[in-house]
Amino acid sequence: MTLHANSDAVTAHSPTAAETGDRIEQVKISLAFLPLATPVSDAKVLTVRQKPLTEVAIIFAEIRTRDGFEGIGFSYSKRAGGQGIYAHAKEIADNLLGEDPNDIDKIYTKLLWAGASVGRSGMAVQTISPIDIALWDMKAKRARLPLAKLLGAHRDSVQCYNTSGGFLHKPLEQVLKNVVISRENGIGGIKIKVGQPNTAEDIRRLTAVRQALGDDFPLMVDANQQWDRETAIRMGRKMEAFNLVWIEEPLDAYDVEGHAALATALDTPIATGEMLTSFQEHEQLILGNACDFIQPDAPRVGGVTPFLKIMDLAAKHGNKLAPHFAMEVHLHLSAAYPIEPWLEHFEWLNPLFNEQLELRDGRMWVSDRPGLGFTISEQARRWTVQTYEFK
Repeated sequence: MTLHANSDAVTAHSPTAAETGDRIEQVKISLAFLPLATPVSDAKVLTVRQKPLTEVAIIFAEIRTRDGFEGIGFSYSKRAGGQGIYAHAKEIADNLLGEDPNDIDKIYTKLLWAGASVGRSGMAVQTISPIDIALWDMKAKRARLPLAKLLGAHRDSVQCYNTSGGFLHKPLEQVLKNVVISRENGIGGIKIKVGQPNTAEDIRRLTAVRQALGDDFPLMVDANQQWDRETAIRMGRKMEAFNLVWIEEPLDAYDVEGHAALATALDTPIATGEMLTSFQEHEQLILGNACDFIQPDAPRVGGVTPFLKIMDLAAKHGNKLAPHFAMEVHLHLSAAYPIEPWLEHFEWLNPLFNEQLELRDGRMWVSDRPGLGFTISEQARRWTVQTYEFK
């Protein structure tokens, strides 16, 4: 049999994805400073390692495509680093122009190599975070889905605990008032700060809060890396009686062996990970059995893309999830985690956005708004001090 090729079939072909895909045509990077109403102190301040926190630097990324799709994302830094993240973002953001916004992992790798001279953790990936988050926001908007649904949600709400009412700069009387207010507002758990030079004061405050909450209401403590190994084991044993959900950051963030020893020795679960800035650092914690709750922070680890890899590894090893800060992003990621997680409630970022999250019955609920579900407020624009656009 002789086959005769049709001349039209030889010359014509169906359009390829490369030929028809959308393209990024505009990127806007902005730096804003969010002022805090009162200076905030945790154990790092009381041990004279840091100054009180007075503002939070916010780095926004706004991305627009040829087909008219838009995405927004943000990163942040406390005390120092905001100007550096913004400066590095200006160095690498032009690499986005002309790229298909759907190829998020490809873009992430391209941006990582663009800044390879400054490493693959720390400020290098915190710079990529707002861009990566914006691309995921856009991808979910394109699908007309909340990001949680795009990722594949296991739940439509996440149990939520409050941290901001339990800082060490607040007198105990105010902490107890904040506990009452948080419960009345529908919070599902309370976390207070510990790690003071006077450990007896930590126990006094913890005792008062536990009595106010009752025996079974979820309660956590956070030492912000201020104990050595000996103090951590002694305090951990004293705190066994308080029925805590977890003890957070009892040791230096990079002390994998010390955290693993505590997790083995104590009945109370250990939580850590918020200060780490790469997948590889979280991998060491997880593979080292160094915690029961892993606490990655999407803006710190490089955005949604590496966060999903951390989630996958943590789930395979049975870790529970309790992301740090940035509930506006972490609600969606937590909703997609197979093991019941906790979400940290911080109202600090509320003024940055026109929309707010819904807290009800101890849980934060995923809205039906596409993407992250937020638009940048006029107040955030007024706090913006620098902006740079690429077209």
